[in-house]
Amino acid sequence: MSIEKVDLAAKLATFDETWAPKIVGELNGQHVKIAKIQGEYVWHEHESEDELFLVLDGRMELHFRDNVVSLAQGEFCIVPRGVEHKPVARELCEILLFEPASTRNTGNVISPRSIEPGDLERI
Repeated sequence: MSIEKVDLAAKLATFDETWAPKIVGELNGQHVKIAKIQGEYVWHEHESEDELFLVLDGRMELHFRDNVVSLAQGEFCIVPRGVEHKPVARELCEILLFEPASTRNTGNVISPRSIEPGDLERI
C-alpha cells in the first residue's frame, strides 16, 4: 500500500468547470471533494447527511432561510442534515467538501446540476 499526499492546488488546476465536484480522497465512508463554484446554486437539503464547506480560495456565502453565513479563505461551515441551504459565490471560489459518499450534490432536488454519487469523477 502506497500512502501519498494530495496537492489540492495541482488537482484544482486540472479542471475549469464550476459546480462539478471531484473526489480527491475517501475515508470512513466519506468523500473529500473539491469544486470550483461561481454564481448561485439551487436551494436544497440533505435529509441524512451533514456537509462541510471549506473555502480554499475566494469567498462564498451559504444562504439559509433565516440567515447568510459568509466564508473567506481558510474558513468552513458545517451544514447539518435536514437544513435547507443554497451556496452562492459572487466570483470564482475554490472549495473543499467533506460529506458521506452517498451524498447527491443537489440533495433532495433533481436539477440539471445534479450528479449522482456514483457518477462523480475521481482525480
